[in-house]
Amino acid sequence: MESESAGQVDHRIAQLVAYAEQAGLTAPEDRVWAVNAILETLRRDAHESVFTDGTGVGLATILDALVDDAASRGLLDGASVVSRDLFDTAVMGRLTPPPREVRARFGHLRETSAVAATDWFYRFSQDTNYIRRDRMAKDVHWRAETPYGLLDISINLAKPEKDPRAIAAARDLPASGYPPCLLCAENEGYAGRLNHPARQNHRLVPVTIDASPWFLQYSPYVYYPEHCIVFNAAHTPMRIDRACFGKLLDFVDQFPHYFVGSNADLPIVGGSILSHDHFQGGHYEFAMERAPVEHAVTFGGFEDVRAGIVRWPMSVLRLTCPDAGRLVTLADRILGAWRGYTDPDAFVFAETGGQPHNTITPIARRRGDAFELDLVLRNNITTDEHPLGVYHPHAELHHIKKENIGLIEVMGLAVLPARLKAELAAVADRLVAGLDLDADAVTAPHAAWARGFAAEVTPVNAGAVIEREVGQVFATVLEHAGVYGWDARGRSAFVRFVEAAGGLG
Repeated sequence: MESESAGQVDHRIAQLVAYAEQAGLTAPEDRVWAVNAILETLRRDAHESVFTDGTGVGLATILDALVDDAASRGLLDGASVVSRDLFDTAVMGRLTPPPREVRARFGHLRETSAVAATDWFYRFSQDTNYIRRDRMAKDVHWRAETPYGLLDISINLAKPEKDPRAIAAARDLPASGYPPCLLCAENEGYAGRLNHPARQNHRLVPVTIDASPWFLQYSPYVYYPEHCIVFNAAHTPMRIDRACFGKLLDFVDQFPHYFVGSNADLPIVGGSILSHDHFQGGHYEFAMERAPVEHAVTFGGFEDVRAGIVRWPMSVLRLTCPDAGRLVTLADRILGAWRGYTDPDAFVFAETGGQPHNTITPIARRRGDAFELDLVLRNNITTDEHPLGVYHPHAELHHIKKENIGLIEVMGLAVLPARLKAELAAVADRLVAGLDLDADAVTAPHAAWARGFAAEVTPVNAGAVIEREVGQVFATVLEHAGVYGWDARGRSAFVRFVEAAGGLG
């Protein structure tokens, strides 16, 4: 890459300082300090003052130019995306206000409005480039009509795939126990390394949930609007229990415009980080929230709680009540019943070989003045036929979705791998051209699936047909992940569990 001249670099530095002022990261009286902080990171010892108001230039453009200059002078550890991210995060970290200022601002806004506080913090997390707006804009989104309503489909490109060179370099690094994990508070301000992302521009705000200290942050990859992560101040494993239900409901009491949920606490049906207790939430209405209760039930002693089986491909009990404490108590009863529940006729086993299988993915929200909990029954049993999980996407769907079905997918948003953007485009091109899908390594994995709708495809509708069919695959993925099917046998088996948990339907 060609390095910019010293004058051009000076201009980029001036643009970045102007951007920081406009975003409220720095003030005009910080201008000289900000220039010198950037010079230090760039390892330049001189600067020609240049005036610019910074308008019309995107942050990504400015940072790319500065990173290119640094790379041309040998300051980067390689040329991978990982190395570039480490460097430009170091630059932005010099312009990011310290934690005490961020927390004070959030707390001040929250005294007036929880919405104002989260609006500001979400925008701030983008302004610092912790959430990279330019990468968010590359994500692919659509909605697909299915028997369960409109499902959200996304191909997420904001999380960069690691370059093989970066993977190889990271493999040779010595193991480090700091920060203890990707969620821990020790990440705030951390410089990062090839096998751990830089976080100099990352800030946390403290929240007290059910009388215990937690932190709130936003996901850098933003799978949906205001995608936040709420995590325990202590590095402690995830656990679905009575206390978890209480924390979820307390959070939506404090932030009623957000939903919040927890991944399950067992492998296969849980999230990617089971070692640190955390939730995910945000300001978004998922398809599951819109799904109606199809089969009302009543739990003895909890006649004040509206309950029922939700019309959803996964197995969901919905509880609604103005009294959050009542929901906690009933949810705990249902969890206890499910943890120990076995029904061989429905292929539900509480444990095999000493390994527990049953758990719950819980989601909390406000429904008007009431509190609401969706309890999604999960089971992680495996068999020779389904080694990745019986209640997991089956092999014939792996060309679209092979990964675990976590909280976000459970609620109706498919997070599909980045490879699909190119693969699905290639499928469309070959179908339109009448070419053999099996003859191309990129399209061959999708050939059997695509033959089912190939006759419908024209040059005009190819993209729309493929998007529709991907939506149907995702609906089937969720059906596979559901413990009980929607046929008569599945409904009967679900009701048997409800009765075992003290319910009547």
